[in-house]
Formats: sequence, structure tokens, C-alpha cells
Amino acid sequence: MNEALLRSLTPSVLGILVRRGADFAAAEDAVQDALVEAVRVWPADPPRDPKGWLVTVAWRKFLDATRADTARRRREDLVDEEPAPGPAPTVDDTLQLYFLCAHPSLTPSSAVALTLRAVGGLTTRQIAQAYLVPEATMAQRISRAKRTVSGVRFDQPGDVATVLRVLYLVFNEGYSGDVDLAAEAIRLTRQLAASIDHPEVAGLLALMLLHHARRATRTAPDGSLVPLAEQDRGRWDTKSIGEGVEILQAALARDRLGEFQAQAAIAALHADAPTAEETDWVQIVEWYDELTRLTDSPVVRLNRAVAVGEADGPRAGLVALAELTDSLPRHAAVAAYLHERDGDLATAARLYAEAAQKANNLAERDYLTRQAARLNARR
Repeated sequence: MNEALLRSLTPSVLGILVRRGADFAAAEDAVQDALVEAVRVWPADPPRDPKGWLVTVAWRKFLDATRADTARRRREDLVDEEPAPGPAPTVDDTLQLYFLCAHPSLTPSSAVALTLRAVGGLTTRQIAQAYLVPEATMAQRISRAKRTVSGVRFDQPGDVATVLRVLYLVFNEGYSGDVDLAAEAIRLTRQLAASIDHPEVAGLLALMLLHHARRATRTAPDGSLVPLAEQDRGRWDTKSIGEGVEILQAALARDRLGEFQAQAAIAALHADAPTAEETDWVQIVEWYDELTRLTDSPVVRLNRAVAVGEADGPRAGLVALAELTDSLPRHAAVAAYLHERDGDLATAARLYAEAAQKANNLAERDYLTRQAARLNARR
């Protein structure tokens, strides 16, 4: 069973059902039922037209559910609209679905969560981790969003800012390696940039390209993490870096700074440094100051503490870190790094081990465990 194929077809099938009159929550349920049916049937009897098969089965599942609830009065009209046999249309509805999920009846955070779950393919746990909330809390948020839009026709697209937030989180999840969604996020952001003249859209596209340019060097052949300072910069994708920098410069020239442009500027400074030692940390701290002003995000402040530690010394970084709660993801890892640079190997080793226990994926856990073992061996 090709799970990647099913995942890639899901947004388009969902879009077809929504355009044909299904409310979003019911359409999503029908598509999920069709996917379950595909997992059961396809191994023994693969269809010649997978997308057409999914559209037909999902629509029938939707009709079955519709006949059982208050929408029974529309049954005859819906039957008349059933997709005709034959190849399904090749229209890519994914970006449109992102906008439709950002419905005015939802708060931005709920719209993002619903889109990530229904269209982006992320699990509730992955979304909760991105939002720094318990999985149960996120599950309730998504359920409330579904109830809010139940029966609502998705004919009022949401705002660009919400869609950008979704694309950013999808890219980050794909870039982490848990779900390979980074390339898809870049593709959709390119589509958005081609259709909307917006500096933050350009900023997000630049940020994605600059980060994606380093992807091949983030892990060693054995799958272990390679920190930025140790990556082989000769293997970075210079074409993507050049494109990202060019897009960013054009966006910054418009003097409408947003958080994605600021993040892209930080990424560009890393990409511009021939070696880790030549990184312009002073300017990076200045960009983090701008980013903090724009977002006041604790995660931004955590990353800023690292930059301050590089620009002004580890003790200055620890002072900046002390302003943040130690419950933040990666707080222990940052503290360990700064304590190591300050010469306190015992504290650093303890904090690396603590950070390893809190890591969200195996590669990160292994890296932090090795760091703790390395320092313990030197004591």
C-alpha cells in the first residue's frame, strides 16, 4: 500500500467533495472512510485511476452519512451531482483548501489546527507539539473547530496570515523528518507568491528555501543529527540560497517587515557565513530583537539566548535564558550548550541528559545522549 500516494491525493479529493456541496467536517469523514476502504481493497485489487476511485467511494460514503441525518432533504440533489465515471479532474485544490479552512467563523489558532489535521496530514500530537500544548488540549481544539464549521458552506476564504502560519508549521514538521512535507509546503508557498503580491508571503518562501538548502547536511549517513556549526557548507544548495536571498531582499525593500522576513534574514546570515566561526552573530541578535518585537514568542526568545551567547559570551546567553521558563522545549538543551561553553561541564552533562529525556524524536534524543556521554567522559 502506497501511503504517500494516499496522502498526496487526500487534499484534492477533499476539495472535490467540498466544491460539490459537502460541508467540510462531513467531507473529511467521508474521505477518511474512503482511505480506510482503499487500505483494505487496493492491495488485492489496485484501481487504474486511484484518484477517481477515491472520489467515487468518498462521495458515496458522504451520501450514506447525509441520508442518515438532517440533510436528508437534499438527497436527490446530491445524487444528481455524483461525479461521472471516468478520470477525475487534475485540478490542484490544496492551496484553496488552506484558505477555506481559515474560515472567518474560526479563531486563527483553531483554523490552523483544523487545516494541519484535515489537509496537512499532521497528527494531533504533532500539532500539539508545534503549539506547545498537551495533546488532549489540541484534540479538544480541533473537535471544537469541526463543530463550529459543521454545516457551514466554505465560501468565505480566510486571511493570508492564517494560511501562512499553516504553511510554516507544515514546512517545519516536514523539515524535522517525521513527515516529509517540506517540499509540498514550498510548492504551495510558491503558488501563493505567484498569485499574491505580499511581502510576508515572499518572506516565508525565502525562509523555506534558505532552510531547505541545508537539508542534505542536517543528518549523517547513519541518520544522526549534525549541528549547524558542523555541517559541510560545501554541500549546501547554493541555487536555493541565491533564490532565497534575492526574494528576501526584494521583500525587505518594501519596508513592511514581518516575522517571516525577519526569520529569513537570520537564515540568510547563517547561509552567508563561509564558516561557522565567521557568522555575524551581532547582526543575528539584532534581527532576533526585531523578531521578538514582532512576535514576543518564548521560542524566539530561546533562540535569541543562543545568539546572545555567541555574540557576547555564554554568561550573557545564560542571563537571557534565565528570563524564560525551563518548561520550554529545548530549554535544557540550550542551557546545556551555554554551560558547556562557560566551562561548567558537570552542569552541562546533567542538562544534556535531561534534554535527551524530553526530546521528541529519536535522532535528537541520540544526539543529546551522546553529548552528555562525551562530557561525562571528560570529567
